[in-house]
Amino acid sequence: MTREEKVLSLINELLEKQDRVVVAIDGRCAGGKTTLALNLAKMCDCNVIHIDDFFLRPEQRTSQRLSQPGENIDHERFKDEVLLPLCSGESFCYKPFSCSTGQLSDEISVAPKRINIVEGSYCLNKHISDYYDLKLFVNVTSDEQTARILKRDGSVKAKVYAEKWIPLEEKYFKAYDLMNNCDAVL
Repeated sequence: MTREEKVLSLINELLEKQDRVVVAIDGRCAGGKTTLALNLAKMCDCNVIHIDDFFLRPEQRTSQRLSQPGENIDHERFKDEVLLPLCSGESFCYKPFSCSTGQLSDEISVAPKRINIVEGSYCLNKHISDYYDLKLFVNVTSDEQTARILKRDGSVKAKVYAEKWIPLEEKYFKAYDLMNNCDAVL
C-alpha cells in the first residue's frame, strides 16, 4: 500500500462518520509533504492549501514571536481566513504571502469540498492543531533530506536550510512532540 493509499483509507474512514475532513500534513522539509498532497489531489476531489502561503509578513517578525517554536507562520490569519471556513464548509478567499516580494499576492478563492488538505511545516502549530480531523507527519532521514534539498534548491540554499530552517523545524517538532501527537507517521 502506497502512502497515498494509506492516507485515503484514513480519510475514507473519517468520511463514513462525518461530512467533511480537514487533513494536516506536517513534517520535515524535503520529506514530500507537498508531493503527497498534490498526489492525493490527483486521486480525489480535494482542496490543497499550503501553509507556506501564511509565513509571517516582515512587520510581524518580532524577536519575541520568532523565539517561540513554530511561530514563523501567521496562524491567526490562517485560522480566520482558512480553517474556520473549511471546518464549517463555507467558501472563502485568502491572499497568499509571497516570500519573494514580501507582500500578499492576488486573492485565491476556495469552494467547499468534502476533503481538505493543509500541507507544510508548522501547519500543526499548537494554536491551530485542534481544527484538523486527521494529523499526519511526513518523516525523512537526514541524509535523504540533505540530498533532496541539494537537488531541489542547490548548495547555497541547502546551506541556509542546514543552518536556519532545519534547526527551527526540529525545535518545533521537539517542543510539541509532533511525531507522537499525529495520527500517522509516513
